[in-house]
Formats: sequence, structure tokens, C-alpha cells
Amino acid sequence: MSDAKSILIVEDEAMIGMMLEDYLDALGYRLHAVASTVDEACAHAREGGFDAALVDCNLQGEKSWPVADILAKSDIPFIFATGGMADDLPPDHADRPTLAKPFTIGAVERALGRVLSE
Repeated sequence: MSDAKSILIVEDEAMIGMMLEDYLDALGYRLHAVASTVDEACAHAREGGFDAALVDCNLQGEKSWPVADILAKSDIPFIFATGGMADDLPPDHADRPTLAKPFTIGAVERALGRVLSE
């Protein structure tokens, strides 16, 4: 299935990253890459070549807003993954879809379906 949409995962917890990879696989998406730091994610975002991104709000104590800024400028849809209410989205991105942890495969499927159908 080569026309499968590819997804960038931005997540610093290896277990969650692997779980998301499994979900993508089960849902028929391709994994573009897993980035675990803001710098790594920004590099992927600048390169592009994927259809959407799942972006954890907090990467090793650093907010991932720079990643979101690059994705937004490139018109690449993305979803924020948040571990709690402490992740107040910046005003520029307040309207973006969010996924609360812990994720379910259904929630991931619905969120990706929403952003990829726009």
C-alpha cells in the first residue's frame, strides 16, 4: 500500500513512540520517522516529506512549539499530544486538535482522520 499517508511522530518517551508506531501500522499509515528532541523534530519538519505529524507538547522538558510553527508554515497538518492540562497551547496553535495521553488507537485514528481529510 504505497499510497499510505506517512506520519512523523514527535515523542520523547520510547514506549509511547513504539506504541504509536504499532497504531499507525494497524491503521494503515506509514511511519515517516520518530523524533525525540525539539531540534530533531524541527529538522524533520523543515525537510517535510510526510503527510501529518503527531507532536508531543513536551519533549524532555522543552516545549515543542517551534516544531508546530514550522509545520504550520509548511501547511503540514499536525496534532498535539498532551499529557495534561499543564500544556497550555500558545495562542497561535490554540485551535489545533489535541490528543490526551494515554492514547487509544481509536482516538489516534479519529484525530488523524480529521486532520488528513481537511
